[in-house]
Amino acid sequence: MSKLQEIADTVIAGKAKLIGGLVQEALDEGLGATDILNSMIGAMDVVGERFKNNEIFVPEMLVAARAMKKGVEVLKPHLATGTAGAAGKVVIGTVAGDLHDIGKNLVAMMIESAGFEVIDLGVDVPAEKFVETVRAKPDTKIVACSALLTTTMPALRETVATLNEQDFRSGIKVMVGGAPITQAFADEIGADAYTADAASAAQKAKELAA
Repeated sequence: MSKLQEIADTVIAGKAKLIGGLVQEALDEGLGATDILNSMIGAMDVVGERFKNNEIFVPEMLVAARAMKKGVEVLKPHLATGTAGAAGKVVIGTVAGDLHDIGKNLVAMMIESAGFEVIDLGVDVPAEKFVETVRAKPDTKIVACSALLTTTMPALRETVATLNEQDFRSGIKVMVGGAPITQAFADEIGADAYTADAASAAQKAKELAA
């Protein structure tokens, strides 16, 4: 089995204690940090699929995400493209009434490894909090909001509407995502971008900030 496959399997199995050592071994063997990261992202995709198909449940998904986090901690110094945060600041959070953070944490991790400084507001974030944070950090380039439930889609709509009313709106890009969100909904509520997963979110953030 290849080292990358072994890392992916370890993430899927949620073996957080083992992952750091494996990632370090892979780096020592000369494997690229991006390749290692991609194998872990691929593993989380598998976990996401299994979750969707009811083959696994939230606890298994959480342990896998934790293992990935541990792996990323070892990778971080090797991923820093230039200085950390050189690409600009991204404010991220899950909208009011929504307590889901796995997807948001994954997106935050990916965007951070793409060279951004991430200001993570956590979950259940009111629209005003996004606005206050951008005001406090005027060099913010992107605001990323997620809603993971159909019942919190109105809160996402309200958050984007509130951001769209601000005088700083022309200076930022608003990204949205989450399980029930679609490109059509993003267009309808006036967001600049929608991405379906963490890897494409990081890619899109780079394009928007360029």
